[in-house]
Amino acid sequence: MADSPDAAPQRAAPPDPTPTGSGDKAATGASSPRQALTLWVAILASFVAFLDGSIVTVALPAIERELGGGVSTQQWVVDAYLITLGSLILVAGSLSDLIGRVRVLRIGLLGFAAASIAIALAPTAGTLIGARLVQGAAGALLVPSSLALIMSTFRGPGQAKAIGTWTGATTGAFVIGPLAGGVLTDLASWRWAFAINVLPIAVTLLLLARLARTAPPDPRDPHQRIDVTGAALGAASLGGLVYALIEEPRLGWTHLAIVATAALGAICLAAFLIHQAHIAQPMLPLGLFRIRNFAWGNGATLLVYGALSLNGFIVAVYLQQGAGLSATQAGLASLPMTLLMIAGSRYAGRWSGALGPRLFMTAGPVIMAVGSFMLMAVADAFSYWTQVLPGIIVFGVGLTLTVAPLTSAILGVIDPARSGIASAVNNAVSRIAGLVAVALIGTIVGGELDLAGFRQATAVTGVLLAVGGALSWAGIRNDAVATPP
Repeated sequence: MADSPDAAPQRAAPPDPTPTGSGDKAATGASSPRQALTLWVAILASFVAFLDGSIVTVALPAIERELGGGVSTQQWVVDAYLITLGSLILVAGSLSDLIGRVRVLRIGLLGFAAASIAIALAPTAGTLIGARLVQGAAGALLVPSSLALIMSTFRGPGQAKAIGTWTGATTGAFVIGPLAGGVLTDLASWRWAFAINVLPIAVTLLLLARLARTAPPDPRDPHQRIDVTGAALGAASLGGLVYALIEEPRLGWTHLAIVATAALGAICLAAFLIHQAHIAQPMLPLGLFRIRNFAWGNGATLLVYGALSLNGFIVAVYLQQGAGLSATQAGLASLPMTLLMIAGSRYAGRWSGALGPRLFMTAGPVIMAVGSFMLMAVADAFSYWTQVLPGIIVFGVGLTLTVAPLTSAILGVIDPARSGIASAVNNAVSRIAGLVAVALIGTIVGGELDLAGFRQATAVTGVLLAVGGALSWAGIRNDAVATPP
C-alpha cells in the first residue's frame, strides 16, 4: 500500500558494524540493545506521521463547526498537509544522506510538535491551514529517515525482521487514529486530536537523544545534492492546482484567481518535469517510468489511492454531518476494513508471490468498486448495519487483495540499488492522488456533502477503482524483469 508503511521510502546505507544475530533477542525483533533502541525510535517517529494522517478526518466536522468555511475548510485541512508532504518527501531521503538521519529525525519531530501545538491553538481556519502546511513539511522528514535508520542498522535476515516489526507496529496507527480522534473530539475537543501528538514526540526525542549518544556517527554522503528548485516547482504546481480545484465550486472557473492559479500550477508542473529531465540528481528519476510494471503500477496507484482518499473523507464526514453519528462512532465505522487488511495482507502477499500480482491488482480494485457502489444504499432513514457495514466489508476484502501485490508489482521490477527512490516515488504518487481527490470533492458533490452528494461521491469512487483494476489488467505483467532505465 503506497500510503501505508509497506510502501514508504527505503534507502540503502552501509552495513552496521554490530553483527546481526547477537545480543538481546528483544521482542521488537532487534538483536542488540542498540538495535532495539534504533527500532523503537524508527517506529515511534513514523507512528506520529501515520497517526496524524488517520486521526484528522474524523475531526473535520467539529473543526468546521467551530472555525467555519464549509467543505472548503475541511478540504484545506487535509490538503495543506499533503501539499508540503507530497512536495518534499522525495527530497527527504537525500537530506538524510547529506546531514544525517538522526539530525533529520530531530528536525522533523520538533517541527511536527510545534505545528501540532499551533494547530491545537489555532483561532482561525487560516491559521490552522498554515500550521498544517508546516506540519506536512515536518512529516515528510519522518518516514524516509526512520526507514533509512533501520536500513543502516540492520542487515541480512535481521533487516527483514526489523522492517516487518516496523510495518506491523506503525500499521496500528490506522486502527488507533480514527478511534482516538473520535474519542478526543467527543469527550474533549478536536484540538486535542492534534495536541496529543506531543506525547509520542517527547518520548521519541528522549530515545533519539540516547541513541545519538550511543550509536556511531551517521553515514553521510557529502556529494549528495538537494534539488531545491525541483522541490519549489513541485510545491508551486501542487499548490496552484489544488487551490483552483478547491475554490472553483465557490468562485467559478472564470474567476481570475482560479484561472491564474490553475495556469501557474500547470506551468510549474511542466517546468518541474523539464527540470527533472535535465539535472544530474533528479528527485523524480523519469527514466524509472520506462520500466513497464513501475509505470503502469503507478498509474493504478494514482486511481486506487485517489479513490481511497475520496472514500475515507466522504464516509467520515457524511456519517457525522449527514447520518448524525458521533465522531467516535464515525471512527469505528471503517474499523472492520482496517482489521481485514491487517489480518489478510500477509496472505494476499503470499498468494501474489505464487500467482503473480496482475490478477490481484485487477480483482482487488474491482471488488473495492463493488463495495463503494454498495454504499449508495445509504438513505435518509439511516442504518449502519444494513447500509454501510456490508459495503465496508466488501471494500476491505478488495483493499486487502490490492495492497501487497501493488507494492510487489512496482518495486519487484526495480534494481535493489534503486528501490529507495522507487519506493519514494510510489509513496509520493499515492499522496498526490489523495491530494487531488480531496481537492475535487467540492466539484464532485456540488458544493455540499448531503445525501445526494454522498451518493455521487461513492459512484465516482467506484468508477475510479474499476478503471484502476482495468488499467492493472491491461498493463501489469507477472513475468516483468527489471531493466536499468
